[in-house]
Parts: sequence; structure tokens; C-alpha cells
Amino acid sequence: MKPPVVPPVAPMLAKSVPTIPPDAMYEPKWDGFRSICFRDGDDVEFGSRNERPLTRYFPELVAAAVAELPDRCVIDGEIIVPAAHGLDFDALQLRMHPAASRVRMLADKTPAHFIAFDLLALGDDDYTGRPFHERRAALEVALADAGPSFHLTPVTTDVATAQRWFDEFEGAGLDGVIAKPPSVTYQPDKRVMFKIKHVRTADCVVAGYRLHKSGDDAIGSLMLGLYRDDGTLASVGVVGAFPMAKRRTLFTELQPLITDFDGHPWNWAAQVADDPAPRRQGGSRWNAGKDLSFVPLRPERVVEVRYEHMEGDRFRHLAQFNRWRPDRDPASCTYEQLDTPPSYALGDIVPGLG
Repeated sequence: MKPPVVPPVAPMLAKSVPTIPPDAMYEPKWDGFRSICFRDGDDVEFGSRNERPLTRYFPELVAAAVAELPDRCVIDGEIIVPAAHGLDFDALQLRMHPAASRVRMLADKTPAHFIAFDLLALGDDDYTGRPFHERRAALEVALADAGPSFHLTPVTTDVATAQRWFDEFEGAGLDGVIAKPPSVTYQPDKRVMFKIKHVRTADCVVAGYRLHKSGDDAIGSLMLGLYRDDGTLASVGVVGAFPMAKRRTLFTELQPLITDFDGHPWNWAAQVADDPAPRRQGGSRWNAGKDLSFVPLRPERVVEVRYEHMEGDRFRHLAQFNRWRPDRDPASCTYEQLDTPPSYALGDIVPGLG
């Protein structure tokens, strides 16, 4: 591969800000796998945010890159899997499988798409030193004939439009807005863009904990639950960003709540024994081999956490501790408290999706 920009390349990053800044070019923030696509003729590679190759997991995008992209180019974007309800991150995560046969099966069953939003090279020209507004104009020309797998993300310079995207596009699974200074050059691994993401709070039941890797006297993470309409307690995620002193204090505070698994709502070992079909009850979406054992607690304490949005019935990202809520009845911690955005069609954001 001999384009003017060669892999690996660390993608340019964004720093979080609370509100949409003025005087920028705005794009929807897609929720998938950040990736840089390198094409030189029939040679195609996809690099990840941590500069590791993703190519083997998305054979359908390799074929699509040869069919849809300019012969020699380097394009920054996001790999996504669209579904009827919007972006399907769980289906995207399943693509990271070691078995080539399963990867091929999933490529047919849940084909991925690539949302392009920056241009690093085209032909013999390195674009990384050019301002973003020039890179965007060149990207629009380069992708004029792309599709149906490669798509150009929308862009606007109007703050009101960006705010509408922020409010509406979450219903399709997007998670905010990206703001790029028009004059910014492409700076790998530098936070020179801005991201505005949804942040909400929820009161959750603490129904268990996992120990910290440092030893057996500190909390690693608290396991969070919300009650369904039928009264069952669903596992919705964890909160775990505590100072070490607080981890040890929490360990001591929670000891009186320790119970056994008999009668605990998350006795998953017994559930799997009754029904051995594969399930992800309280499991790790990131590492199927991770030890998911935990210490069960009586679901009597309530914690308020910050979260961005839901993926199905679980928090999409790691929740953040806000405060304890001793005034809340655990039974009141239900899904009804959550803000559910109205649905929005992916095809209304980018034609050809959904």
C-alpha cells in the first residue's frame, strides 16, 4: 500500500463540551466503530481508533471500498450496522469474532456500512495539512458516486440545525453532535474537535458489586438495576469510577447488605442451568470470556448516576456516579423514569440507511 498517508494512523479526536460552540462546521455524532479506511487499488485496510486492524471483521466493506471509493484514498469515518430501529451497536459488536466462518455469516446477515466524515489523502495528495473546510469539499467530490455501503455524513454551519440534529437524531441511535473548526488541520490523536453528547440521570438500585483488581477489600464496580413493569429487576450496567479511598469505604459500607444467590434477582447461574441457551444476562458486551462473578447485595440502596443513552434495556456506556439517594424507595427505580427519545429514521439522516 503506497498512498501518501499509510497505516497505522491514530484518528483525530474530540473533547467534550457542554453546549454547541459557535463558528464551526457541525456533524451528527455516529455511534459505531471509529475507523480509517485505506484504499490503494485492490488493497484495502481498516484501522481502528487504537490503530489495530479491523479489516478481517468486515469483508463486505473491503469489497464495497473497491467498488465505491476512488482508487487511492484515505478516509476517516465510522463503521455502523443499521437496523429497523436505528443503529444496532450490539450487532456491530458481534462482528468482532475470531472465527472467519462466523464473520462471513454475520457479514451477510447484518452488513456494515461506513459513514465518511474526513479525508486524509486522495490520489498522490496528502490532505492532512489542509483546513477542514477544504478536506470536506474534496470528500464530497470523492464520494459523489459512492453507495450503497459508503455514505457521506451530513454537515452544516448553522447552529440551529445542529441543535435540531442533537435533539432529533438520538431517536435513530446517534449520540450527539461533533463541532469542527473550519480551519483545523488533521491532527492524529489530538483533541482539536468538540463533541456534545446527551447526559441524563437515573436512580438505580445497587444489587451487587465486583471486587477491584487490587485486592479483596475494595469495590471495583457497583452493579445497577432498574425494575421492569412485571416487577423483575433488570441489570442495566455498572458504575465504577471511584477514588481508591472511596472504593475501600464502599466495601465496608456494603458488607451488611451481602446476601446469597438464593432468591436474588440475578441468580444467573441457576437461570442458565434451567435454560442453557446463550444469554447475556448481566454479561460483558465487550469480552465474552470475562469473569462475570459478583457479590450479590440485597437491593436496598439507591444511587443516582449520569448516563448518555440506552442500548436496548442497558446503559450504552459506563454510567457515572452522581450521588446516593437514601430518600428513594428502591421499588421506584423503574424504566418509566428514563427519557425515551422519539424514534427517527436513519434514512432521513443519510439516504440509503435503514
